[in-house]
Amino acid sequence: MTNGDDAAGGPSAAGDDPFAASDAVTVAADPEAVFAFLDDPENHAAITPGLTDVRDVEPLENGGKRLAYTYRMAGVGIDGEIVQTVHDPPERHQFELRGRLTGTIDLRLAPVEGGTELTYAATYGLPENALTRVGAPVIRRFNERQLRAALRNVAAEFEADE
Repeated sequence: MTNGDDAAGGPSAAGDDPFAASDAVTVAADPEAVFAFLDDPENHAAITPGLTDVRDVEPLENGGKRLAYTYRMAGVGIDGEIVQTVHDPPERHQFELRGRLTGTIDLRLAPVEGGTELTYAATYGLPENALTRVGAPVIRRFNERQLRAALRNVAAEFEADE
C-alpha cells in the first residue's frame, strides 16, 4: 500500500516528522463513489480505528462539515472538533483537527485503472503527556498503523459491494 510519496506527489514528509504519515490504496470504485462515502462523517467512524463517536455535524459554506468527535487512544477518550477546510468533489477532502489532538488530514482521490487511488496523509499534534509517556517512535508506528487500517477499511467497504 505504501507509495513513498506524500499526497502532493512528492516524497513523504513522514520521514521528517514522527507525527506525519502517508499511504495510498486502490479502491474498486470510481472517485465519485469514494468521495461520497468519505463525505459522510458516520462512515469515518466506521472505518477509523479509535474513532468512537461523531456528533453535532454542521454543514459549512464550502460544502464540508464541522463536527465533534471522540477518539480513544491508549484507553482514554479524547474529545475534539474536526473542520473540513477543503471539500472538492470528487478529488479532495481536507480536515483540521482541533482540541487536545491537533493536525490535518488530507484525503486525495484520483482515477486509476480498477477504481480510485485514495491517498491519506496526516500530521498530528498530540497531548504532551502522551508524547512523554511513549515517545515519538511508538507514536509514529501507531499513526502509521491507524492510517493503513483506515485505508484498508475503505477499500473493504467497496469490495463488499462487488
